[in-house]
This record gives sequence, structure tokens and C-alpha cells, in this order.
Amino acid sequence: MILSCSHVRKAFLTQQVLKDCTFHIEAHEKVAMVGVNGAGKTTLLRILIGEIEPDDGQIYRQKDLQIGYLAQASDYTSTQRIEEVLLTVFADLIRMEEEMRRLEQEISHASTPELLEAYDRLQQEFTRRDGYQYRSRVRGVLKGLGFQEAEYELPVSQLSGGQRSRVALARLLLEQPDLLLLDEPTNHLDIAAIQWLEGFLAAYNGACLLISHDRYFLDKLCTRTIELERGVSSEYHGNYTFYAHEKELRARQALKEYNMQQAEIRRQQGIIADLRSRGMEKFIRRAQSREKILDKMEVLDKPTELNANMKLRLVPSTLSGEDVLSAEDLSKQFDGNLLFEHVNFQIRRGEKIALLGSNGTGKTTLFKMIMGLVPATSGYLRTGVKVYPGYYDQQQENLTPGNTVLEEIYDAFPQMTLGQVRNVLGAFLFRGDDVFKPIEALSGGEKARVSLCKIMLADNNFLLLDEPTNHLDIPSREVLEDNLTNYEGTILFISHDRYFINKVADQIYELTQDGIRIYPGGYDYYLEHASAPEQAEQAKSNSTTAELDFYQQKKLQRERTRRKTRFARVEKEIEEIEWKLHEIEEKMLDPEFYNSSTEFARLEQDQQTLNQQLEALMEEWSELADALEEEN
Repeated sequence: MILSCSHVRKAFLTQQVLKDCTFHIEAHEKVAMVGVNGAGKTTLLRILIGEIEPDDGQIYRQKDLQIGYLAQASDYTSTQRIEEVLLTVFADLIRMEEEMRRLEQEISHASTPELLEAYDRLQQEFTRRDGYQYRSRVRGVLKGLGFQEAEYELPVSQLSGGQRSRVALARLLLEQPDLLLLDEPTNHLDIAAIQWLEGFLAAYNGACLLISHDRYFLDKLCTRTIELERGVSSEYHGNYTFYAHEKELRARQALKEYNMQQAEIRRQQGIIADLRSRGMEKFIRRAQSREKILDKMEVLDKPTELNANMKLRLVPSTLSGEDVLSAEDLSKQFDGNLLFEHVNFQIRRGEKIALLGSNGTGKTTLFKMIMGLVPATSGYLRTGVKVYPGYYDQQQENLTPGNTVLEEIYDAFPQMTLGQVRNVLGAFLFRGDDVFKPIEALSGGEKARVSLCKIMLADNNFLLLDEPTNHLDIPSREVLEDNLTNYEGTILFISHDRYFINKVADQIYELTQDGIRIYPGGYDYYLEHASAPEQAEQAKSNSTTAELDFYQQKKLQRERTRRKTRFARVEKEIEEIEWKLHEIEEKMLDPEFYNSSTEFARLEQDQQTLNQQLEALMEEWSELADALEEEN
């Protein structure tokens, strides 16, 4: 164990941020820390490095423990060049190297045994500390994090906030402390850089505590997950996917225990009332005895309801034609610099496509070309019949600062009732008084949710979403995934969130300088096939003669992918309904339940409805299972 946190508490004014945080970190392990925005994750990291003091609790750090901390926003203001800043990490090696050069000069004039011995000792130490590799290490990290060689000479003070954060991350990785505390390290990185960082950290000899909304990243690296919820820490001995599954199991168990305790409290209260109604002293004493037992009972808090997020099924008001968008030999240049050329594709109704490509390849430019905001240099873009595109551009410029969240949606869609608006906002995690927050007071993630809500409610049937998960915490991303998966229009989106891509996309379009390569599957399929040149070339569709066969194959693949996705969703829905039926049956076993005829009738109706839904789902499950078995 190199660091431990025991019963740590922290409040700011009247807000209790951390109530009881207890966990430890061992040497070499990689640990994830998760929780909604505002849960106190960053506050806890600042306590661990000693930047702020806890109100209560203990922090233990191993003697001489070296901790490196990456904040979400870098405050670098140096006038040094990028490469110069990173070379300061190796100041000792640089001094040794300069001393070796000096000794070499002296030896060339007078080779004495003392000089040779001093040079030999210095060279051995320089070699032991890998001194001959430090410059290549600097350049390797810069390249891995997405810097071009021409950028190495840029002054740090002239960089954007995202570039400065990458410089700060590069410096930390080169310093190689015993423990890395990384707060959203994948922000400002493209997929290639994230993959490089995964490999670097997997091989890293030190320990890491990672805060990230990138679930794919956490799955690849972490063997333990710490969750912060309502100021309290909980540990899960596995990666993010294990945590998500285990959390659901724990939540169900907690809800079961709560319901059982509430049933027991009601039973005891009924017995106490019956004893008191008899009026005799001995019965009153027995009632008082039972009341004392109830008073001493530690009453469980009611857990958050399972599946509390309402799932929307959003159907565009107008059905587009089968052909939504086609590109023919499209190209784009800016000031003589080629972004891309020979871009050919055809998007059909109902497809959900992720557009991938390195930073600077022109993904956002292609979106603006589709929306008619930027002209093509050559080639054609043709929109199909009754296609109405809607564009989400990260900046949330379509929001009115003076409006509340409720007013923003109600003003845009006056035909909706107040109840409908509140239900929709609930599906985007705006509940209770959240709907009365002014737009100008919202966080970046909250503004993103309002913008996404508006674009999905609008009369669009073709959504173009540019990094829709930026600023969103994990629960918000999961809500968006559910809503986009259920969306019955067509979607083309840009994202660096590989977990999100796997959940939503049934195809990958990879934009390169010389065209688009098409992969009929999610991110894992793309990862498996993109590295093989012959398969990548086969995936690229530039041949008119092969176009019909290609799209037939693509359609079959899309149908298979949809069947698999639907099969998994049906299994989950069956499990949820069976659990709800189990809860109803447990309530019906409680004698007190029959005292309310209204409650009995309501639950009996719920039970009948759920059984009908279960029967329909079981029939659909059987059909899908048969179809998938035939395909295999």
C-alpha cells in the first residue's frame, strides 16, 4: 500500500462534498474513480496531493512517495518551447551530458588516468539512467499525444487550453512518479492518442488513479473501481463494465432489503396499534416494548429507484426517403491545403454511422458541407427526398441564456403539454427544481443535454452530431445512448468515445485524405479490421460496378447488427420485467397490503400489464434467437 484515505470528510460553506471516503492504492495498480459531475472526485484528488486539507479523516502516504497530478485545465504560461519544457524533466541528465562533453574535450588534449576514470564513472551512470534515450523519449511522448513535429518549437504560452493540457500530461508521463493522479487525461486527445496513452499506462511501472468519463479507456486499464456517490466511496474489484453490472446487483439487493424492512415496520406498527386498542395495561406495556424496539431500529434510506431514467422513443414526424445522403467524388481544400478528396458514400434511412478520422482530417468541415455552411471544392453532395437535417455543433449556440431549462424547451415546442415537456426533460436527467435553472447558470454538460434534447425533439429526421458526449458525465452518456439507439431517424456522428460508438453505431466511416473507408460494424469491428490493408481497401467503396452488391452486403450486415442489438436489449427488458413482477409478488405476500383495495387494484393491473409485456418480449426473444442461430 502506497496511499490510503480513511473516513475523509470535506465541506465548503454549508455544502458537504465528501462525507465518508475510505480506500487505498497499492503499488503498480491502476484504479478508476467514477461518479457524476459534482460528486467530489477532483476535490478528493486535491486532498490526496495535499493542496487542500480534509475537515476530518486521515491520509497516509508512503515515505518519499512521488505523486504526479494532472488537473483538468492546465495553467502553463511558460514562454519556453514545447520541447524545451519537456526536456527540463531531464535536467540532471543534460548536465551529465554536458559534463561528459567537457571531459571528452579535456581527454582529447591530455588523457590522464584520473580523467579517464572520471569519464568512465560518469558514462556508466549516464547509461544506467538511460541517458542516451531521453531525447527520443521526449519526441516519442509528443508524437504519441498527437503533436506534429512542426509544433515542437511552438511557445507553450501560444497554445490552446487543450494543447497545454497535453503538454502537462506529457511532462508527467516523462517524470514517471510512483503514483499518477490523472483527472480526465483523455480530454483533448483523438482516438489514436488515447490508444497510445492506454498502451503507455498499461506498461507503466507506477500506480495510477484515473478519473475519466471514457468507459472504454477505464475497461482497458483498470482492475479496481472506486465510486463516489453522495459523498461516500464504494469499492468494486473490477473494471468499469464489472462495476456497472455489480452496482445494479447491489442496488437491487438494497431495494429488496429496504422493502423488507418497511414491510416489517408496517407489521410492527399494526401489532402496536392492535395492542393499544385493547386498553388493558399488560397489552399497553407490550405495545410500549415493541415501540422501543422500533425506535432503536436503524432505518435504511430508500435507494435510488432502478431504471429511474425514462427511455424515449423518438419518431421523426416526417419519414425520409430511403436514400438520405450521397457524396460523389467530394473534395475540400483550404488555401491550397488539401483536407480530403475522392470521398464517396451513400447513407440510407435508419443507419447510425460514426465518422472517425485523425484530428485535422476535416470531419467537422464535412458536417458543415452537408449543412450547406461550407462549399465543396469539387464533387457533389445530394440530399434525398424529405430529408431534414439537424446539426449539433458542441458550442450550444442555439440556447437562450435568459430562459430556464423548462422555458427553453416549451418555447421551442409550444405544441407540447407541460407534462410532456417535464417527462422529456426527466429523460435527459433534469428533474424536480432542475427544470427552473437558468440556461446561463448551467454547466457545460447541462447545456449539452438541453441542446441534445432540443435537436432530438425537432422535426429533423437526419441528425449530425459533432462530439455529442463532450462535457457529459457517464450517466448522461448512458441516457444519450439509450435515446439515440431508440431514435428512428438517421444519425451521422463524430465521437472519440469508443464505448459510445460501440453502443450506437452500426457502421464506421473512416475519413482519410484520399477518401472514406466503410466498416459494417461498431468500433471493435473497426479496430479488428482497420489495421489490415487489404481489408481496408476492400471496405473502401469507389467502384460504381460493385455498388449494388456492396450496399446489399451492407444492408444484410446492418440487419444482423440490429438483430444482435435488439436481442441484447430484449433480454435486459425481460430481466427488468421479471424483477418488477417479483417485487409485486413480494408486496402481495404482506397481509397489510390487502387493507387498501385501491392499492391492490393498482398492483393487480400492473401485474397483468407486465405479464402481457413479458409474453410479447418472450415471443420476440424466441424469434430473434432462431434468426441469430440460423446466421451462425
